[in-house]
Amino acid sequence: MSTSPPNGSLACVGIGITLGSHITPLARSHIQTAEVVFAVVSDGIVELWLKEMHADVRSLQPLYAEGKRRTQTYREMVEAILAEVRAGRRVCAVFYGHPGVFAWAPHRAIKLAREEGYRAHMEPGISSEDCLYADLGIDPGSVGCQHFDTTQFMLYRRTVDPSAWLILWQVGLAGEHTGHRFATGAAQRRVLLDVLARDYPPDHEAIVYRAAMLPVQAPRMERLPLSRLPEIDLNGADTLAIPPARALQPDDEVLARLAALDQAVPA
Repeated sequence: MSTSPPNGSLACVGIGITLGSHITPLARSHIQTAEVVFAVVSDGIVELWLKEMHADVRSLQPLYAEGKRRTQTYREMVEAILAEVRAGRRVCAVFYGHPGVFAWAPHRAIKLAREEGYRAHMEPGISSEDCLYADLGIDPGSVGCQHFDTTQFMLYRRTVDPSAWLILWQVGLAGEHTGHRFATGAAQRRVLLDVLARDYPPDHEAIVYRAAMLPVQAPRMERLPLSRLPEIDLNGADTLAIPPARALQPDDEVLARLAALDQAVPA
């Protein structure tokens, strides 16, 4: 009885945010040496660029449809990918940004492939978070950074530290919990403001950020008071970056304990 693994394999790779600028040599190699390439990317231009690297690039974007639950779309993506893996082919699934960030399908596809005995792994890519740090000049190690999906932040009581940065992803989908819609509006953002008001004043300045997807584009970095959030145009690619609203609060008890330890160390 043979115990050798099945022949099919899967590599889920990220091509970064900005077209052509962020792809790693290893990700490019997986694309070029695969037998089948699936693509879930941000733009038709990106798909054309991928087709310059491989003759068989199959877009999974048509699986999205108005009124269709996104969870159903994601399951269909996984099945399309695994069908080719099960057929014994080397499959590369290409995702915008990092394949493990705000992306259910690659995690699920890799998990199922491994459970069925196939070789499967994820190749990281430059994410919107990486671009945000660079474009906004944020060092997450300076005062700390908290990251939440905007809708999850609204639906659950999270403990927020206003002395650190607060990063809310997909703010254009604030309050979307039906799985059907691709955007929400001012009414949902007013609910978000009420949640934020527990820790931030309405005139506190925030930044709406969107990374540049094409080399000829500039990133969106729009500064505004939180109170203006319901008035502006947003989409699912927009992120809300909220700077600290107060200074770090020293813990005198811990400082005293550490000072005592320092004094106890022989010179």
